[in-house]
Formats: sequence, C-alpha cells, structure tokens
Amino acid sequence: MAKNSGPQVGDVAPDFTLMSNTGEKVTLSDYRGKQAVVLYFYPKDNTPGCTAEACSFRDSYEVFTEAGAQVIGVSSDSVDSHEGFAQKHRLPFVLLSDAGGDVRKSYGIPPSLFGLLPGRSTYVIDRDGVIRHVFTAMGSIGKHVNGALEVVRQLNPA
Repeated sequence: MAKNSGPQVGDVAPDFTLMSNTGEKVTLSDYRGKQAVVLYFYPKDNTPGCTAEACSFRDSYEVFTEAGAQVIGVSSDSVDSHEGFAQKHRLPFVLLSDAGGDVRKSYGIPPSLFGLLPGRSTYVIDRDGVIRHVFTAMGSIGKHVNGALEVVRQLNPA
C-alpha cells in the first residue's frame, strides 16, 4: 500500500472550502479555535465498505461530539449523491463533495485497489488546526473510527 505523501502529524492541516450534502459551503479553518475535526476521506457513497465506515462514525457520533470533535466525510461524489447517502443512512455529520479531487490531492491520499479507487484515510485535527493522527488503510474500518476516537479523547480529557 502506498504511503500517504501529504501532511503528517504535527503539520497544519491544509485548508479548503467544499460544498456539503446540505448545500452549504464548509471551510475547514472555520473550526479553528472552536473544536477538533475528524476528517475522513472515503472512496465512494453507497459501497459496502464506505457505508460500513459512515455508519460506524454515525454510531459513535455522539461520543465524538461529547469529546469535542466534529466528524466530516469527504469523497469525490456529488452533493446530490452525498445528500441521498446521508439521508438513507441517517448520517448526522456533513459529507463534502471534492468533485475534482483537489482536496484529496492536497492531503496526499494514496489510491487503493490497483489505483482504481481513491484511498481511505482519516485525520484527527486539533482545535488549533494541527494534525494529531493520520490513519490510512482500505480495510480496518473499525480502526479508523476507534483510533480517531482514542486521539480525540486524548486531546480533550474529561
């Protein structure tokens, strides 16, 4: 598997503005000074692995928010596709449309499956905009969610 060539732990997360499944523009830097962000990149709406991952983040969403973090999903799917995916699976967090793949490229997300699908990576970004955790793997979906939650809890101990 290719190593992530983008920003690493300790780097400031690259800023971006993308359209969400609710039709609003979301800018990453708007969260700075307010709360941590769990930013997860996934290959495609309504595929088995991506649905399992989204539902896993959904099922842990309250725990993430109580720990002071916002969950944001990003793929190259359209706003309309995201809207349907979010409604179908009752996702309480925003999904952002990176139609041109520019944000994915700025984060250096490696392709997977012989380069046929975009890769799966999760970033935990603290309230100062600094990356505190990076996890890249196509499988191990539970590790994305559990690992992110563990780091968020360390950032904001009760």
